[in-house]
This record gives sequence, C-alpha cells and structure tokens, in this order.
Amino acid sequence: MNHVVTDAEVTTSALIYCRVSDKKQKTQGHGLESQEHRCRQFAEERGYDVEMVFPDDITGGVDFMKRPGMRAMLAYLDAQKGKPYVVIFDDLKRFARHTEFHLKLRREFAQRGARVECPNFKFEDTPEGVFIETVIAAQGQLEREQNRRQVIQKMTARVEKGYYVFHPPVGYCYAKDRVHGKILVPDEPVASIVREALEGFASGRLGSQVEVKRFLEGKPDFPKSGARGYVHPTKVKDMLERSAYAGCVEAPNWGVSLRKGHHEPLISFAAYERIQARLKGTANAPARKDINQDFPLRGFVLCDDCGEPMTSCWSKGRSQLYPYYLCDTPNCGSKRKSVRRADIEDGAEAILRNLQPARQLFAVAKAIFTDIWEMRRAEAIAARGAIETQLKETGKQIDSLLDRIMNATSPSVIGAYETRIAELERQKIRLAEQADSAVPSHGRLTEFIEPALTFLSNPWNIYKNGSFALKRTVLKLAFAEPLRYSRNEGYRTAETTFPFKVLADFSSLKCGMVGDPGIEPGMGLPGGVTVRCNGVLVIPCKH
Repeated sequence: MNHVVTDAEVTTSALIYCRVSDKKQKTQGHGLESQEHRCRQFAEERGYDVEMVFPDDITGGVDFMKRPGMRAMLAYLDAQKGKPYVVIFDDLKRFARHTEFHLKLRREFAQRGARVECPNFKFEDTPEGVFIETVIAAQGQLEREQNRRQVIQKMTARVEKGYYVFHPPVGYCYAKDRVHGKILVPDEPVASIVREALEGFASGRLGSQVEVKRFLEGKPDFPKSGARGYVHPTKVKDMLERSAYAGCVEAPNWGVSLRKGHHEPLISFAAYERIQARLKGTANAPARKDINQDFPLRGFVLCDDCGEPMTSCWSKGRSQLYPYYLCDTPNCGSKRKSVRRADIEDGAEAILRNLQPARQLFAVAKAIFTDIWEMRRAEAIAARGAIETQLKETGKQIDSLLDRIMNATSPSVIGAYETRIAELERQKIRLAEQADSAVPSHGRLTEFIEPALTFLSNPWNIYKNGSFALKRTVLKLAFAEPLRYSRNEGYRTAETTFPFKVLADFSSLKCGMVGDPGIEPGMGLPGGVTVRCNGVLVIPCKH
C-alpha cells in the first residue's frame, strides 16, 4: 500500500539562505547574523525544522549561479532528491534583484520540489500573486540599476576631479586625508620595488617583461602568487600599462580621458610614455632562464668568428663538473669549441680594472661637471618660462574645444573634438611635469655627481662585490657594445661608453694646472687645448 505524504510532512524540513553584498557588511554590519535570526524565528513560528543555513558574502552580480552559497544550496537539494524542503529568505530582494533571474531561480527550486517562503512576503501560485511577485522583483531590479547608476556617476565625477577610485594598484593603498578624503598613497616597501621595476623597464635596464617578472620575483617584499613566489605575466603587463603610477587617472569606459591626479606618482610621466612606447614597439626576446650567477657574462660576450652571443654549460669530467663558455651558432668555425670560464671572466675583469682612471683627474672632472651643471641650470630657468607659456596656451585650446563641443551636433565632429582634447590633456600633463622638473635644485648636483664619480672611479670594485643583477648593470654602463672574444687571440679592443673614453683621453696626456695670472691674454698654450674650470686653466701639454 502506498504511503500518502501529508502537508505537515512536506513542510517539516527547511533551508535558510542569507546574503550580503560584501565581506565588510558581514564583519562590521552583522548582516548575515541578523538575517539568519529572523529566518529562524520565522521557521520556529511555523514549526519548521532548519537543517542547513547557506550564507553568501558576495553579490555575484545578477546571476545567482555565481554565488557559492546558492550553488551549494541547489547541490544540497539535488543530493536530497525526493525530499521536500522549504527555502526561507529574509527578504524578497535577497532572492534575486533581477526579474529574469528571479523567475529562473523560482523554476530551479520548483524543479527540485522546494517551496519558497519569506517573512515579509507571501508567495502565491495565483495570477494575482505571480503578478505582484513579478512587480516586486522588477522594483528590486530598478533599485539595483538606479543604485549602480548613482555609484558610477559619483565615481565618474571623482575621477574627473583627479582622484583614483578603483582597487589600489600594487604598491599603493588608500589613506584618509583632511583635504582630499580617500586618496592613494605609496605602500612601502612595495612602492619602491614597483618604482625600480618600472624605471628599469623604461630605461631599458630590464630588457623585457620577463626580466621585470624575474626582478619582482627576486624581491621578498613584493606580493606573489603561490608558495613558490610566482608573479603572473599578466600582472607585470598590467603594472606597465597603468597610468596611475605616473600620478594620472583615467576611466575610458566612463568617458574620462587621461588627466593629472592628486595622488603621489611613483614614476614620471615621461617614463610612463617611454614604457608605453616600448610595449607598442617590437617585442624584445625574453631573457633566458639559464642566465644565472654561474655565468654572469653569458649573452654579453660575443664569438669573434660569427658575432653571436656565446652560451655556457657545465661539462662533466671524471670526478666533477667543469664550467665552460662556447659558441653554439651553426656553421661557425668555433662551434662547440669550449673555452674555460676562467679565461673568459678573468679577461673581462682585467678590462674592467684597466678602466679605472687616475685619481687626480676626478677633481678636474668634478669641476667641469659643476660648471656645466650651473650653465645648464641657467638655461633651464629660461626654458621653464617658455614651457609655462605653452602650458597656458594648451589650456586655452582645451577650453576652446570644450565650447565647440557644446555647440556641435554632428557625432563625428564631437568625436574628433574629444580625440583632440585627449591629446591636449596628455600634452598638458607632459608640459606640467617638464615645468616642475625643468630647474633642478642645488642639492641634486651632489646626488647625481657622487654616485657617477664613484662608479667611474672603480667600476671593477662594484662589479666584484655586486649582485648578479648589479654585475649585468655595470657591464651595460661600462661598455657601449658587447665584448668580442677570439679563441686564439683573446678579447678584442673593448668599445667603452663615452665617460670612460673622455677620461682615457685625459689620461693619455700629461696635464698641468696654472692659475689665471700665469697666462697672458692671447698667449698660445702648449698642446693647443685649454679648459677653464672655476678660475683654473687645465692645460693638457706635450713634453
């Protein structure tokens, strides 16, 4: 005999679903707890036995299948197939704030034999009940879309005023300011790491996005993914493309073009534009993963026979491994001809040692740099006035185009005006940055000269004691071209960079110094060369 299921048995078991839009409401507003309490009171009043509670602390948009709690509840109903349940919601708006998805979710529960109840709304399977339910669902959708529109409007207005409103980029965090309110501020020490990576890519010191990736992975303080400290390539690309690091804000999807922001930049706008130019240019070959500290010259020493970079390897002997450099280029006369690592690296180190100029030249070099600095600073003061004039003219052009847009009716004309305004806004940012940095302070003279002279005085010492990355940097700064090595004759003549060439030219001459009173006007100088620095004549002379 078949058992007849009564209404009391059908409505015995209940499931509770409660949801807040974000985790902040969960932790600070106690929204989930209050919803669950109301639903349990409702279930107790009707004699329901609550089996499970399914919370959600994410909005999931309008699609209920994007909410993990909702998916878990539907999976629970599927696992208890044939057992009737009552699903209790605190409010109809917690059900689905979209008419289409509201009706779809109702069908999902009906297919599983579950009824829906709510403390402040009575569901009825009548034409009038369905109509009222649909109207309330549509009202919830209207409120959601109106709220979204208001949020976007407020955020758009704030971006237009120069404030960043999105999730803070890596290296930044939000802080409260008495004047600006919520504003981006550098998040140290990550900000310094990001600055170094971006400036390194802009200058070419980091030759590719892969090198930037490895640089970031080598910094313990930089946030990474996974236990192995992995930085995803898309994260690197996103960092390189973000204008926020240059102190700018933009929101293309909301019609807000690039403009200067109020937050502190990590890099200059000029550096940002160099990064974008590099990203749009020919892609650089990725840095090889097997360039490591065992072979710091790999890729920088060329085979003299074919001109291609030499590779390296560890060769197994009878009892141990031996390090070698070799050329692996097809059809090269030196292909697979191994050269001992000591021969390659000792020879390069000898070249670096020979780059060390005589000590007495550095007083002269510093005096020359100081005179040139002061001369350029005077020129910069005059140039800043011209830049400020251009800046004012650019602002007038933007205002004029905005007036034309107000009177224009053709969409194509309006689009052309907007494109031109976007270009002028970029030019305005560029000019403003040039005006601010046109005249360097006196303190920056020491800041620039001292490290430069330290490097020029002894590049070998920096190379010997530096990290692998610093060694690669020293090689790029000291040599204008990669070194060429011949298996039979050793290194060819190295092509050094300009500062070392100048110091080498001074070193090749015998120099003397005399004061102004010792030289009469119009008198010829030995060697025919005269340099004046701080009232001192430097006379390279031949004996």
